[in-house]
Amino acid sequence: MYEILKSAHSGWRYIVLILLVVAVLQALMGWLGNKTYTEGNRKLNVFTLISAHIQLLFGLVLYFLSPLTKGPMSDAIYRYYKVEHLSMMIIAIIIITIGNSRSKKLTNAVAKHKTIAIFFGIALLIILGSIFMMTKADPSKSFFGVS
Repeated sequence: MYEILKSAHSGWRYIVLILLVVAVLQALMGWLGNKTYTEGNRKLNVFTLISAHIQLLFGLVLYFLSPLTKGPMSDAIYRYYKVEHLSMMIIAIIIITIGNSRSKKLTNAVAKHKTIAIFFGIALLIILGSIFMMTKADPSKSFFGVS
């Protein structure tokens, strides 16, 4: 069970990252180009939100099953998986959720794009920062997976 969830969590991250990057780029183009907010924009943002929440569910189950959360906090690898990764990812997903929720309440298309660009962009930076921290805590990992 652990290995299946680990593989799912590992593979699903690419879906989350791709959707997040596309959503941020699309929102920036909409914001800076004064474009209308389309049904396609809304669907992309919702799919990004849903994929991030699915990734969170995989991660939370793994958190309780993983041997990487059972070691001493003095070890960088255990501390990263016990506290740092979990905290940063939950914060990123909360920011994505808030951004999506706020954008739904707005009526101005440019304001919707701006809200998504800012909130999803901050979440993307947090996620990329967490991945970078992982490569520092665990030298066996590369930026996009096991090397």
